[in-house]
Amino acid sequence: MNYLAHAFLAEQDPDGLVGALLGDFVKGPLPGLWRPSLARAIALHRSIDGFTDAHPVTLRSRARFERPLRRYAGIVVDVFYDHVLARTWDDHSAEPLQAFSRRVYASAMGQFASLPEPMQRMVRRMVDEDWLTSYAEVAAVDRALQRIARRLSRENPLPRAIDALREVDAGLEADFSVFLPQLVAHVCDWKTRRAAPSATVGSIAANG
Repeated sequence: MNYLAHAFLAEQDPDGLVGALLGDFVKGPLPGLWRPSLARAIALHRSIDGFTDAHPVTLRSRARFERPLRRYAGIVVDVFYDHVLARTWDDHSAEPLQAFSRRVYASAMGQFASLPEPMQRMVRRMVDEDWLTSYAEVAAVDRALQRIARRLSRENPLPRAIDALREVDAGLEADFSVFLPQLVAHVCDWKTRRAAPSATVGSIAANG
């Protein structure tokens, strides 16, 4: 899953939201490196990624792409799932997407000085360009894939992936509608088994 989905599934306090983004920038063991609330949020991020990567529905989504793009299909599906989540946001949360996005940005900027430098660069662009809200637009999906393509060390087909996405859009959206409730259930179970705080995650609570 990508940034919007991770924030949506996170515990909705500032550390939960920051840790949801921080998970992409932290490798290796967590104990002792981060305060407990951030370590917990990073661990949740990793659990979400592991569940997503191994799930038969997301594997089906990736298989919808032809070679050579299939090698990068995990990246494309993650970004597109964020697009579907943004596009259908009102079905999943009582909080408007713009208000939710502002809350995520405020949480990240509130801890900006303590973030790793690569994440600081990402957060600046995320806030300036309002990535989370813009994911509802197909053009933003294309821009996200272009950014990722530039970060990869070798030439790749991601700059042209938007055309392939348009061909399988309906199938991917159907996959997402099946997958998201199972992912939400996994997250709720993860929090319960790890003695989650009594406060309920805002976005998930809105799911009912």
